[in-house]
Amino acid sequence: MTKNTTTSLEWQDFEKVEMRVGTVLEVADFPQARKPAYQLTIDFGMDIGIRKSSAQITTRYTKETLVGKQIIAVVNFPKKQIGNFMSECLVLGSVGTDSDIVLLTTDLKVANGLRIG
Repeated sequence: MTKNTTTSLEWQDFEKVEMRVGTVLEVADFPQARKPAYQLTIDFGMDIGIRKSSAQITTRYTKETLVGKQIIAVVNFPKKQIGNFMSECLVLGSVGTDSDIVLLTTDLKVANGLRIG
């Protein structure tokens, strides 16, 4: 039996995390990153706008397959400097034991900016 090592949090804590749907507009290589990564430009709709993020997803995704893909990201974390790049949101994905990341996506096209909850 596996022991649950997850930390509990209150419902109010979860409600503070603002996860939104966005569409990847542009993808660029990020050679300055310590681990292979892409720089993503993501459209989160009129209220949030365009945000940039860095994602270590080069193993499973090509730049061409990412453009137009709707993904899920946290948009209310503080900006984070990664090398010479400022990340403005956190793209979400499941992480396997070999650090292979599978993006959280929508199975149907929805409006950019919709909140996940």
